[in-house]
Amino acid sequence: LSLGEAKNLPTYPGPNKMRDCYCTVNLDQEEVFRTKIVEKSLCPFYGEDFYCEIPRTFRHLSFYIFDRDVFRRDSIIGKVAIQKEDLQKYHNRDTWFQLQHVDADSEVQGKVHLELRLSEVITDTGVVCHKLATRVLECQGLPIVNGQCDPYATVTLAGPSRQVLHTKVKKKTNNPHFDEVFYFEVTRPSSYNKKSHFDIEDVDEVDKMEIRVDLWNASNLKFGDEFLGELRLPLKFLRQSSSYEAWYFLQPRDNGNKSLKPDDLGSLRLNVVYTEDHVFSSDYYSPLRDVLLKSADVEPVSASAAHILGEVCREKQEAAIPLVRLFLHYGRIVPFISAIANAEVKRTQDPNTIFRGNSLTSKCIDETMKLAGMHYLQVTLKPIIDEICQVHKPCEIDPVKLKDGENLENNRENLRQYVDRIFTVITKSGVSCPTVMCDIFFSLRESAAKRFQGDPDVRYTAVSSFIFLRFFAPAILSPNLFQLTPHHPDPQTSRTLTLISKTIQTLGSLSKSKSANFKESYMATFYDYFNEQKYADAVKNFLDLISSSGRRDHKSIEQPILLKEGFMIKRAQGRKRFGMKNFKKRWFRLTNHEFTYQKSKGDHPLCSIPIENILAVERLEEESFKMKNMFQVIQPERRVLYIQANNCVEAKDWIDILTKVSQCNKKRLTVYHPSAYLNGHWLCCKATADNTPGCTPCTGGLPANIQLDIDGDRETERIYSLFNLYMPKLEKMQEACGSKSVYDGPEEEEYSTFIIDDPKETYKTLKLIIEGVATLEQEHAQYKRDKFKKTKYGSQEHPIGDKSFQTYIRQQSEISAHSI
Repeated sequence: LSLGEAKNLPTYPGPNKMRDCYCTVNLDQEEVFRTKIVEKSLCPFYGEDFYCEIPRTFRHLSFYIFDRDVFRRDSIIGKVAIQKEDLQKYHNRDTWFQLQHVDADSEVQGKVHLELRLSEVITDTGVVCHKLATRVLECQGLPIVNGQCDPYATVTLAGPSRQVLHTKVKKKTNNPHFDEVFYFEVTRPSSYNKKSHFDIEDVDEVDKMEIRVDLWNASNLKFGDEFLGELRLPLKFLRQSSSYEAWYFLQPRDNGNKSLKPDDLGSLRLNVVYTEDHVFSSDYYSPLRDVLLKSADVEPVSASAAHILGEVCREKQEAAIPLVRLFLHYGRIVPFISAIANAEVKRTQDPNTIFRGNSLTSKCIDETMKLAGMHYLQVTLKPIIDEICQVHKPCEIDPVKLKDGENLENNRENLRQYVDRIFTVITKSGVSCPTVMCDIFFSLRESAAKRFQGDPDVRYTAVSSFIFLRFFAPAILSPNLFQLTPHHPDPQTSRTLTLISKTIQTLGSLSKSKSANFKESYMATFYDYFNEQKYADAVKNFLDLISSSGRRDHKSIEQPILLKEGFMIKRAQGRKRFGMKNFKKRWFRLTNHEFTYQKSKGDHPLCSIPIENILAVERLEEESFKMKNMFQVIQPERRVLYIQANNCVEAKDWIDILTKVSQCNKKRLTVYHPSAYLNGHWLCCKATADNTPGCTPCTGGLPANIQLDIDGDRETERIYSLFNLYMPKLEKMQEACGSKSVYDGPEEEEYSTFIIDDPKETYKTLKLIIEGVATLEQEHAQYKRDKFKKTKYGSQEHPIGDKSFQTYIRQQSEISAHSI
């Protein structure tokens, strides 16, 4: 997601009129991300990106704009809610959405399981009446309101006379099991008539009736209980079958047709990229995967499957992401990038333009640096970036933009100190540079030096164009995109980082007349500070170190790398023999050495768990403590730390990263208990001894190595989807190969966009790709047909009211009608 900006928000009723706004991203009612607060603005600019794997099903992706209130609860200005089935409409497009009013009656999520039975009862006096039995079995996924959910249901038969009945309140759960039956008298007693269940009057009466189920959160507040959702069912559908059981999505309450002008609340600019892939087991992908993995060995490399993907995709970036991840997974990234880089260098005429375009090579190296270099950036830049964001030293050196009371010389000195410190940190970080990046840089350096033997500096510029221009400079400019800061920096800090980034980029470029690189005279003047040979020498020494083969031993860096930190709630581990095992909010911190928690950020740790003592990290079933998003960290001697994350995305992130860092521990468990040990027994298997071995196999988790930190089958499925999407271009490329091999004259214009060095080899590869894609397409079609036959509307997976499933049914009906 890219959260751009909001505009024309309603003014604040006070004299100031301005607002302090932030935006949240929610899966249904669950908040998974929050932007920074933009103060005193009615058109706040956020400029924040958020990426997440979605760990559960959802109906709406929602965005709420809040106004911060220092003394009371923050107030909601408005929201944008996009239904899951509509996400493709807005895929990868900047779109302005009107903010809608938020009203408690429309904030609904979750589903309910009901059974209805209409039957006739003969009384002792021989008269007959009709009774409706309504069984409320359970609900799932109800919203948590203000941190709690104590749900109950009311069942109403709406007809000539209104009857309302209640279930019991279920405490501290948003998945309540009620299993309660309610009986309603539907028709008045009449003389028994054997011919039909109902006489005509009864039928009309039943048709007008409806059963209504409302879900409520039992609240202790004076405002009364909170509405969670409702379901209305007309009884006439029971005429076909007297018994009916199904799952239903809860719906918002009808607001009595109150019409609200949508223009009142302003609008929000968003860009949403949503992908959903169905991934088969590994053997399905063998033919296509084999063709892709041979890409590095194909001569010429332009005839390889990976290079062809780059040629047919509209954006090189969409090809680079799955390719890099696939090659990293199988340990083939260095030979692949070496091959495509070497081919690009051979096509380059001027050493000054080497790797400057948005080619497949540069996009693949960018993506590799992002994946492999994230920890390297954390250890190199994060401490000083944090300081710049917190201290707010004035660094503006443009005389036109100086604020009142600022001194130009002082600002220059502040900026010079920051640039000097960042430059020193970068140029002394050579030993920390990840091996995979160094191996790629070695290959780039060799290719460039061989191609442009008369230019002594090209061996440096080939590497610096990536490490400085496309790695360090962008990370300094936008630290939030590289996980160095949680949010986009404020305008003053952003300006400071822009000036630092420009200077570092120029220092790393090693061009001859550096002052001429700047359009602005104040930047050229500032750069004179750095026009000393020692800076150029430091850059060259650094580039030599990171691009020489076998430059260092591969021991891990001794300095601990911070992997993740944040507040979560933990349950006491029972280290003291007596006392309550209560829940407390703590600041958790994970490095590659230990997992610790303290009262708040910066305090001394209250507990430290060495990474080698983490034997398993698994989810904890909700029934244990009636709390969502819980997981457990299992240690030696069956000690377990129970933790609750803030939301489902955070929980998944923590489980993944804890599993990853502890994956290579020798004593890792193979079985665990999915529920807690409470009241003298394990809730899952009912075993009474607290040292009983686990009853459930541990999940596979993520391996510690970055090469294996990726699902190769998923990436191959993504590549299949791209090939399938661009099939017309693949076929056009086949025609181009045919045309080139039989006609040696000037190239036809429609084929000139493709790089084809060897038509025969390229044609062979294209044939294999098209065959592999066709086979997978048949498998997907078969899978969809089978799923369509097995799926029942009204089941737990596809409750009645599931619009995405209705769309799916319509598509499948059209496909089957077409095939018939």
